[in-house]
Amino acid sequence: MVRAYRQEYTYRHPWERVTSASWRKFADPENKRTLSHILEVDTLNHKLDPDSGKLYTTRAITIHAPGPWFIHKIVGQDICHCVESTVVDGQSRSMQLTTRNISLQKFIEVEEKIRYDPHPDNPDKWAICRQQTSIRIKPLSALASMAEKVEQRCAEKFVQNSAKGREVMERICKYLEAESSGISL
Repeated sequence: MVRAYRQEYTYRHPWERVTSASWRKFADPENKRTLSHILEVDTLNHKLDPDSGKLYTTRAITIHAPGPWFIHKIVGQDICHCVESTVVDGQSRSMQLTTRNISLQKFIEVEEKIRYDPHPDNPDKWAICRQQTSIRIKPLSALASMAEKVEQRCAEKFVQNSAKGREVMERICKYLEAESSGISL
């Protein structure tokens, strides 16, 4: 079984500011408390394609992913390593991020896709974020009946963490807005 959800969120900030905030989301020390599940983020590579003008970036993200105690006993760890692939197309004003877990794959597969675009109702002043996440717990033989409950719990945690991420993004956007106006916060 696969648990999936979709969310949309409108940032009342221009696309350029929102995408700048996305890059800073994990780097700002003030956000460590809010995004405490993110332990480490490392840029593995980045490349600017001179023909298309697109920026391609790959980052490794280490996440503290505590679950029910019995899952920890089975899996043996509560740290998950993920890879985030990002494509930014400045010409079309689109930023797409895809994050997948690379550890714990024999137990769980998670894929999160986020896309930032100018909002169709106000493209110069707002950005829209579309997020979709799928979570699939692999059957654990005798524990297969619990897979659905674990998927639901994971989905709930993703929704909570998404809200925290939006909170951080809004704070960074306001900081960037003030910075561009010459106001210090």
